[in-house]
Amino acid sequence: MPTQVRIFTSPRSLGETLAAPTESPSTPRSIPEYPLIPKPTISPTLKARQYVMSTYEDRPKGGVTFAHQDKLPKLPIPDLERSCGRYLAALKPLQSNREHADTKRAVEEFLRGEGPELNEKLKKYAEGRTSYIEQFWYDSYLNFDNPVVLNLNPFFLLEDDPTPARNNQVTRAASLIVSALEFVRAVRKEELPPDTVKGVPLDMYQYSRLFGTARVPTDAGCQIEQDPDSRHIIVMCHGQFYWFDVLDDNNDVIMTEKDIAVNLQTVIDDATQTPIQEAAKGALGVLSTENRKVWSGLRDVLMRERGSNNADCLNIVDTALFVVCLDYTEPANAAALCQNMLCGTSEIEKGVQIGTCTNRWYDKLQIIVCKNGSAGINFEHTGVDGHTVLRFASDVYTDTILRFARTINGGAPTLWKSTSPDPSKRDPESFGDVNTTPYKLEWDMIPELSIAVRFAETRLADLIEQNEFQCLDFSAYGKNFITSMGFSPDAFVQMAFQAAYYGLYGRVECTYEPAMTKMYLHGRTEAIRTVSDESVNFVQAFWADYPADQKVEALRKACQRHTQNTRDCAKAQGCDRHLYALFCLWQRMLDDESLSSGMSTNGYSSPVDASSDRGSPIGSPGKDYPFVDGEVRSSRERGESTASRGSRDNNHPLPLIFADPGWDKLNTTILSTSNCGNPSLRQFGFGPVSGDGFGIGYIIKDEGISICVSSKHRQTKRFVDTLESYLLEIRRVLRITAGRTGGVTTKQSRAREIENRPKVANRMKLRGRLITGSELIKSQRSVLGSVSPTEESMTMSEDDELGGYGFFDAGMLLQALKARGAGLDNGETKASERAAVQARRRDVGKKLRLIEY
Repeated sequence: MPTQVRIFTSPRSLGETLAAPTESPSTPRSIPEYPLIPKPTISPTLKARQYVMSTYEDRPKGGVTFAHQDKLPKLPIPDLERSCGRYLAALKPLQSNREHADTKRAVEEFLRGEGPELNEKLKKYAEGRTSYIEQFWYDSYLNFDNPVVLNLNPFFLLEDDPTPARNNQVTRAASLIVSALEFVRAVRKEELPPDTVKGVPLDMYQYSRLFGTARVPTDAGCQIEQDPDSRHIIVMCHGQFYWFDVLDDNNDVIMTEKDIAVNLQTVIDDATQTPIQEAAKGALGVLSTENRKVWSGLRDVLMRERGSNNADCLNIVDTALFVVCLDYTEPANAAALCQNMLCGTSEIEKGVQIGTCTNRWYDKLQIIVCKNGSAGINFEHTGVDGHTVLRFASDVYTDTILRFARTINGGAPTLWKSTSPDPSKRDPESFGDVNTTPYKLEWDMIPELSIAVRFAETRLADLIEQNEFQCLDFSAYGKNFITSMGFSPDAFVQMAFQAAYYGLYGRVECTYEPAMTKMYLHGRTEAIRTVSDESVNFVQAFWADYPADQKVEALRKACQRHTQNTRDCAKAQGCDRHLYALFCLWQRMLDDESLSSGMSTNGYSSPVDASSDRGSPIGSPGKDYPFVDGEVRSSRERGESTASRGSRDNNHPLPLIFADPGWDKLNTTILSTSNCGNPSLRQFGFGPVSGDGFGIGYIIKDEGISICVSSKHRQTKRFVDTLESYLLEIRRVLRITAGRTGGVTTKQSRAREIENRPKVANRMKLRGRLITGSELIKSQRSVLGSVSPTEESMTMSEDDELGGYGFFDAGMLLQALKARGAGLDNGETKASERAAVQARRRDVGKKLRLIEY
């Protein structure tokens, strides 16, 4: 029986969904062609939840945020032969000689056969579209059926507020909300300055999809829905839902920080009146962690009951700007904080789940604040990448500081071109029809929903227990030291991951890192393939008893190759997105022919096994689903490979390049990595993308490196410990070579550069003996004479030594392999309609009585 494949109608722009579309000969350059998924039939009583995507053309002209959109180049389609060459180069160090020979033959056959024809069809397909990959990209995300928690949604952990007195839950949350609302205002008024890289403007489309957006499951896959006029937020506490308006019709903030703090304290006081064990039984947020098809059915239950207000409650949640989660816990360490931000905690008391995992809604952007004021962000990843949410997080964090500074000095700067008028000085009538007092959403917990909540929670608890997290706040050195030694910081850290993994397991594995391509219209990411011949040579040299100079030279070559690969990928010249688009196009052609021949499909691109392993940076045939920053995860039935799917249609066999085991090899990511952050973040991370892999989020700071590692209990702490030991050891090795060459190799601070100028004789400042960093090493050499790198390690301080296995055993392993000859296997509604919705919405939920504050 051939694999059933999901079918889409011809893609169109979102502008066509407007009530009165304007005809244009060209495709709007700022609107992606979202997959057209059949919507379930909705009764007239539920029309309130229907909303339309906004479009770039709807916005007032003259703003700065989207000023460069029409000037951005389209994402280029790379040369086919070059893409195939890069594909082979990425696979070579991961395969044996025989495996690589087979892959090479498959690629050569593809280039001689269907490859060029498919590539020409892809070029024709891309004409008039914003991007050749965008439709396929959204298809892969929205077809993903497994839970989004731990699989798709990443997290950011913010640094604490620099003012200790403000690090309590209510104050911190209120501050973050006000800053977030100013960011929303700046985006909607197009006053947010565009992102740039070295003066080159980047695509800003994703910011228009960040707020008022929800991932909504249907029986035929998920869809992205947005209320472009959203004015309210959702606050969750102990799994209970509350809402209140925060913006007026002009997108100005209508509440002061103190007003919001009063609302938040009111919510907390009300939520705690319900025993947490009792509240957990009605914590509908856990339903958003279910399998997407199951969640789709449960949403139908929520909306179909006559006389139930569940549909209106669900509409309030879906259309909110964002969700604020107030947790009662105070995680004790960084790893616990990271887990809380990614998936919440699982804590069972008297057989009832009371952990924070029930206090989430994973289909929307969430701001999470713990009892001690620690805060983070968890975001739905379909329409936005980490870079976009990082800008949001950074600006929000910065604004909280600047706003506090303005209470001290009214002349302190602001991030925004304009700010909302002071709500405390406005005429209340100017706010319009708003509800500033919090309302509690009271769901009708019919037996079917109660059972669903129970089982969704137990499955979520299983999922949480299957994963573990470890953090490394490495403070010995960071970007400044790495660049002073002449290395790219990102390449340097990537090689650290390679060396640590090789030091533990004696082999290299498929590694993924995303490169941002937002310099192109609607650009997302391209996959950087970290493993190369040079990286393999380096890890072998590092773990062998080689001289320090040889190790550093191998590291330098590996970093140079990685840096070049990164530059190519940033220019959209990688192989992953191109080949994936070719596969999707082949699949679509096959689907079209299947429809014309009367064959039916079940609406899904692949069989789904919720327990199957995942792991693909670009997606293998029939098993496509994405991940953080563009890495595509995958799901397939156990024992099934792409080769076994090659005969899905005898008239149109799967191109050999996609049936070859090399395709699966490159699409099974063991080390999934992503560099995303700045000083506003303490940690960043995500779940592992395969059952036997690691998920590694890292932030390179001036004087440190923050790393969060996740896995399904695969010696995560030991991997982190090995990584830390490597970072200390490579510093020692670099200092040895730097000492031999007279100090650092390249960049110094400006203050030190002045010392190279000619000196004036007899200056008092020249009295005394100059101390250099190499004095200790030189004095040791004079005593010890010529020593090997292994012996040199004994002369350093204890914290510089490489823990666990040393050079000797890894070197012996390498020699044994060589002796055997084995080698290394290698979006607008009418005013009357809006008023009707507002009037109806006023009655949704129980109005709370404000506390004295």
